[in-house]
Amino acid sequence: MNDTLIETTRVPISTLRRAREDGEGSVQVQMDPDIKIGTAKVFAVYGKGGIGKSTTSSNLSVAFSKLGKRVLQIGCDPKHDSTFTLTKRMVPTVIDVLESVDFHSEELRVEDFVYEGYNGVMCVEAGGPPAGTGCGGYVVGQTVKLLKEHHLLDETDVVIFDVLGDVVCGGFAAPLQHADRALIVTANDFDSIFAMNRIVQAIGAKSKNYNVRLGGVIANRSDATDQIDKFNAATGLKTMAHFPMLDEIRRSRLTKSTLFELEATPAVKAVQDEYMRLAASLWLGSDPLPAVPMKDRDIFDLLGFD
Repeated sequence: MNDTLIETTRVPISTLRRAREDGEGSVQVQMDPDIKIGTAKVFAVYGKGGIGKSTTSSNLSVAFSKLGKRVLQIGCDPKHDSTFTLTKRMVPTVIDVLESVDFHSEELRVEDFVYEGYNGVMCVEAGGPPAGTGCGGYVVGQTVKLLKEHHLLDETDVVIFDVLGDVVCGGFAAPLQHADRALIVTANDFDSIFAMNRIVQAIGAKSKNYNVRLGGVIANRSDATDQIDKFNAATGLKTMAHFPMLDEIRRSRLTKSTLFELEATPAVKAVQDEYMRLAASLWLGSDPLPAVPMKDRDIFDLLGFD
């Protein structure tokens, strides 16, 4: 029998515990603190999957560009279709192009991963790791790092992150670490509002250690807003813009077009004007919303089960 003694060291439990900086149970990917976007105004767009975040982000990007701002839209979804209506095609992702050069970013040119879209909006698709592997936070971090290395953020006024669904894990909450304001796209239904509540929780966690704050709610694909209004009143949120259920909006994506490229019928013109008003309001800035998320049970009681 081997009687060799193994020397051990007593370590205080307090030194073993990782700081739960983003909330109890957090295992968030921590961004490099030296990688900052800079002076641009940064918005992160969240919402339930399929609610129209990419359509909203792209049209908001165009509205900013029509205000004379230099705009960069970053798609943060493995589906990499955020900028589809701006570029009229599915562009390669940052992860795709990095993989093609064995992750030697110094070999890349700007045109390898940045594409100019409608009205001069610059477009980047961060992409994501293969299904079931990796972390979306790493992808976001690599994208921002690459943009910084090529000094692209120095010449940008507005950055819009279009983020995957209502996933608020450490990885896909990563854009909140760069954003000034988080915008939540929702419809006037229970599932969309339930997802919005979880996003409010994530933003609250991130705001403890980062500059991100809640900007407000964008009501989308909804003629009425009574359920959204009830939730806003209960949590302290505020609706910043309202886009109705309009078939032209749906068809714009099918025709690879932003709303600003469609025939300006009265209905389309009204939506264009609402996007312009939203962009102008966001550019001027507003006080952050000190929203308090609800308990799941309380949302059921407030809005019902239907």
